[in-house]
Amino acid sequence: MQDVINSATASFEKMRDLVRLDNTTSYEDRIKYLKALRKAVMDNIGALQQALDEDFDGRSPHETQVADIMPTITTIDYSIKNLRKWLKGEKKPTEIQFLPAKNRIEFHPKGVILIISPWNYPVSLSLLPMASAIAAGNRVILKPSECTPKTSELMVQIVKSALPADRAMVFTGGPELSAKLTSLDFDHIVFTGSTRVGRMVMQSAANNLTPVTLELGGKSPAIVHEEYDLELAASRIARGKLFNAGQTCIAPDYVMIPANKTDEFVTFFKKAARRLYPQFAGNGDYSSIVSQSQFVRLNALLDDAQKKGAKIISLDEKNQRSSGNRKLHPHLVLDISNDMKISEEEIFGPILIVIPYDDIDEASAYINQRPHPLSLYYFDDNSERVQEFLSKTISGGAVVNDTILQFVQEALPFGGVGNSGMGVCHGYEGFRELSHAKSVFYQSKINGGFIIYPPYGRLFERIMEFLVR
Repeated sequence: MQDVINSATASFEKMRDLVRLDNTTSYEDRIKYLKALRKAVMDNIGALQQALDEDFDGRSPHETQVADIMPTITTIDYSIKNLRKWLKGEKKPTEIQFLPAKNRIEFHPKGVILIISPWNYPVSLSLLPMASAIAAGNRVILKPSECTPKTSELMVQIVKSALPADRAMVFTGGPELSAKLTSLDFDHIVFTGSTRVGRMVMQSAANNLTPVTLELGGKSPAIVHEEYDLELAASRIARGKLFNAGQTCIAPDYVMIPANKTDEFVTFFKKAARRLYPQFAGNGDYSSIVSQSQFVRLNALLDDAQKKGAKIISLDEKNQRSSGNRKLHPHLVLDISNDMKISEEEIFGPILIVIPYDDIDEASAYINQRPHPLSLYYFDDNSERVQEFLSKTISGGAVVNDTILQFVQEALPFGGVGNSGMGVCHGYEGFRELSHAKSVFYQSKINGGFIIYPPYGRLFERIMEFLVR
């Protein structure tokens, strides 16, 4: 591991030296790099599907296409299409006393970017920020998750085949490598993962005053208004919850249902899950839990909740928890209490908490008493109530009448707030996040700026009086 750490440090220092010599990257080079990265991903779709399937010991190849391949290609294409416009910068108004001078925001590369990506979507959550960094003209070091080793090794080859070593490099390793990299003087760090590790990354980055983008998680709620079609809501919540077996940072963690409709929701959710996955054992569409440690953790959450009085409902016909290959069957958990681990920890698996409420204000109050979620899902056809609920609650993002689809909207910034993260990614906002927005004042040959300099006199006083009034 020390050899890898030394190699990664040397690559960073080389990139840093190049940035100090010349931190410009032409539009043509940025487009060339983006197209090369796109081609490398497209050439390895089958290999990526196989690597992820092996890492998970059962990962749906279709989910890999939908959640790893498609978003990566979409982001690269969106950047290629819009980069010339983004690089034009932004015109800003000029104060009247300084006309005809001009104000502009111009975007310049920050320098060398560190990306630390997670295991749940190891392709898209590595290459989406990399595409943004490259579009912004930066150099990149990527450290993918050690929990998906085959995919991470393939990422090494994909990036190596697409980009020069002084533009982007991938290094694989565990926590020691992450700790070393975050201690270096990068120009920006993008971290996607748990809130606990996010705090460690931010503390390390603070030593160098390195800005960070933290894409974390938390307990994202789904709330169904009593007037909304409950069966439709259950169907859409099931889709978002069970995709990738719930191993999604924006998956609904708990659902809030009118107290008199809880049993009805359970029935509808079971029906929706069965429609999506007629069986769980041997079903290639239903993904496994990524590792034995995660599988044990999820079962421990269920055991703790059941021991403390929760009602556990398995969606398996035989009431089994799993069917081998770490395939944990979907579970609903009712009657939770605050002393249960499941009520505090992000679940990150195919387990959904069901919480009854008596009125909608009670639901918003419950959410506001807890750390701000990364996403919030509100189901209601009344537009006034929708806006009222969204205004009463704080979340990184929100979806009305569906789940998880905000992530694949390139025109929308994606990011958290508070415990669920800081900073944004995707599209233009990702480009801007990883660019230095430089304020530039262009003075004109003829201008009235002389008036603000001494010697001052009566003319200055009259002009100041006019401007202030």
